[in-house]
Amino acid sequence: MRTFHTSTDAALPLTGERTIPGLDVENYWFRRHEVVYQRLASRCAGREVLEAGCGEGYGADLIAAVASRVVALDYDQSTVAHVRARYPRVQVMHGNLAALPLPDGSVDAVVNFQVIEHLWDQAQFVSECARVLRPSGVLMVSTPNRITFSPGRDTPINPFHTRELNADELTQLLLDAGFATVTMSGVFHGPRLVDMDARHGGSIIDAQVARAVADAPWPPDLLADVAAVRADDFEIVDAADRDIDTSLDLVAIAVRS
Repeated sequence: MRTFHTSTDAALPLTGERTIPGLDVENYWFRRHEVVYQRLASRCAGREVLEAGCGEGYGADLIAAVASRVVALDYDQSTVAHVRARYPRVQVMHGNLAALPLPDGSVDAVVNFQVIEHLWDQAQFVSECARVLRPSGVLMVSTPNRITFSPGRDTPINPFHTRELNADELTQLLLDAGFATVTMSGVFHGPRLVDMDARHGGSIIDAQVARAVADAPWPPDLLADVAAVRADDFEIVDAADRDIDTSLDLVAIAVRS
């Protein structure tokens, strides 16, 4: 759930379906996405990479700084045009994630961050990822943790999500597609964000959502805190070291046999 604003500074409208860099009111969500790209980019170094569901394209461009080649795929034609114009070092394609337009065994890594929860046929998509990966290739997935993102609900809060997952469900989905190993970690608030939570009634997330639902003005202190969030204000912690069910987002790394 996000504040639905548009901006003349962004070529793509902010609808709530994808996050966009450079907007103060969207900065919390952008940084929460960005941290996963930053922490996992090293796994793409020197590799041929597919980003399946690239959105605005900032993540594919970040990966392109270290990868040998990045193919960015998205279903939305206007998004494809935007990425092609803004990020020239990314090879962008239009296509359906249920039928990836790549040959078998053609990439070393597939990146799918904050996308799988939007898909109707998640099992088909994960099977397609396994198909296009070379032996020992890696699928990296991040997605909102259903337990904390839509607590106590059978249907997602976000109207753009079709099915949200918990850690066990995501792990099983990947194993069922034939991946040999799956490791899980979680995204958590670091100390600065914990302080911000305390300043805004216990949750800076709930404070933002409340303004979006009510279509209400943002208090200056909330806007200032949201605009000040950095990627390094989030922590990514292995499931062995912290209760994964309390994480904000899940981060899975699956290795093809």
